Amino acid sequence: MAKKGNRVQVILECTEHKESGMPGTSRYITTKNRKNTPERLELKKFNSVLRKVTVHKEIK
Repeated sequence: MAKKGNRVQVILECTEHKESGMPGTSRYITTKNRKNTPERLELKKFNSVLRKVTVHKEIK
């Protein structure tokens, strides 16, 4: 029988990309432990369209 885990998949989306008005989106998929980090994730990741490291926030 499989264990029910606290790990869930989350989608991270760039915050600067929306404001820039350029077409497309920069999104990453990762996992997090819901028990240890109940709040939304916020990581710095590379945005290939803007060609720089930007803040990516978890979306629902």
